[in-house]
Amino acid sequence: MCPDEERMLSPEEVEKQAEKETQCSCGPRMKHRSQEEVRCLINRLSRIEGQVRGLKAMIEKDAYCPDILVQSAAVSAAINSFNKELLASHIRSCVAEDIRDGRDESIDELVRLLQKLMK
Repeated sequence: MCPDEERMLSPEEVEKQAEKETQCSCGPRMKHRSQEEVRCLINRLSRIEGQVRGLKAMIEKDAYCPDILVQSAAVSAAINSFNKELLASHIRSCVAEDIRDGRDESIDELVRLLQKLMK
């Protein structure tokens, strides 16, 4: 591990952590998305995945540091864009629905989520 680098979670660890964070006393929470929304989100993630593979290839081919950094910034921007789209969808659907149904705890959950995202 590189100095000052945080330990990266494996995909399995990420899935377990996400599952744990989405548990409530009544069982696991889920969001049912339209096929179009799923397709759009998966397409974005696939493009990001390709960009990350491109970064790896640049490292393997001893690319010039500034070129790698520009590509890395593009990956960060793509992930930020994905997060903004998913957050907007969450607020428009899940949070709005919970508030209409009188479940104000959704607001506290949203505040905690925003605090995590803004670290």
